[in-house]
Amino acid sequence: MNLDQAYNNVAAVGDFPQIMQRFRQCSAETYARHAWQRDVPYGEALRERFDWYAQADAGAPTLLFIHGGYWQASDKDDYAFVAEGLIEAGFNVGLLEYTLAPEASMGTIVGQIGKALDYLLTHREALNIGQQVVLCGHSAGGHLTALYRQHPLVTLAMPISGLMELDPISRCWLNDKLQLSAEDIQRYSPQRLIGDGAPLLLTVGADELPELIRHSRDYASACHEAGQAVSLVELAGRHHFAVLDDLARADGEQLRALLAYLKR
Repeated sequence: MNLDQAYNNVAAVGDFPQIMQRFRQCSAETYARHAWQRDVPYGEALRERFDWYAQADAGAPTLLFIHGGYWQASDKDDYAFVAEGLIEAGFNVGLLEYTLAPEASMGTIVGQIGKALDYLLTHREALNIGQQVVLCGHSAGGHLTALYRQHPLVTLAMPISGLMELDPISRCWLNDKLQLSAEDIQRYSPQRLIGDGAPLLLTVGADELPELIRHSRDYASACHEAGQAVSLVELAGRHHFAVLDDLARADGEQLRALLAYLKR
C-alpha cells in the first residue's frame, strides 16, 4: 500500500457520504436538543469560533473537542453529535474551530488552537470551567490535541486516531494543500516533541488503516518510555469514523475509559 492509499480514510470506509450525512443530521439534533452558545469568537478570523454547552454545576468537568479532516476539511458543526453522551455524563462541552488549509498554514492552525485555549483560560470563571479539562480531538484534531498537552488549562489530553508524525503526511496527497516544510515537520510533529505535559488517554479504532493505528501506538510507546502517564485503548470493530459514534454514546468504551480516569 502506498502512502496515498495508507492515509485515505474515505476510500477505506466506502460509504463516507452517508456517514457524513448522518453525522450532520445527528449534530443538528444535538444543537436543537440542548442549550448551546454558538459561534463564540476567540479571535478575529472568520473561523476563530467555538460552540459551548455548559452544565448548571459550576464544578462540572469540561471536554474540548477539535474536529478532524486532515487540517483541510470539515467544520465543528458536523461533529456536535459527539457531545451527546458527554452532556448526559455531566460534562461541559466546547467545540473548537480553526481555519483550514490551504487558506491557513500548519503554523497558523496550531496557533489558533492555542489562541482558543488561552481565551478559555482567561474566561474560565465566566464559562464555569472547573478543574478537570480534557482536550480531545479526532485525527488532525488528535494531532492538535497532542501539541497542547502542556497548556495550563489542560489536565488530560485525549487524542482519538491522532496523527503524530508529519513526515509521511508531507509525502502523500495530503500535502497538496498543507505544503509542509521540513521546519513544519520538526516543529509540529508530536512524535518528535515527547516532553512533560498532561496525562494521555489515546484511543484508536482497531479496524482503522494500519498507518493510523501505528501513529497512536508509536506515540503511546514513546511517551511511556519517557516515563509519562499514558493509556492506549484500541476500539474493537471501529473504523476511523465509527470511533466517533462510540464517543457519542453514554455507554461507549471511550467515555467509560475517560470517566474511570477522571475518578482516579
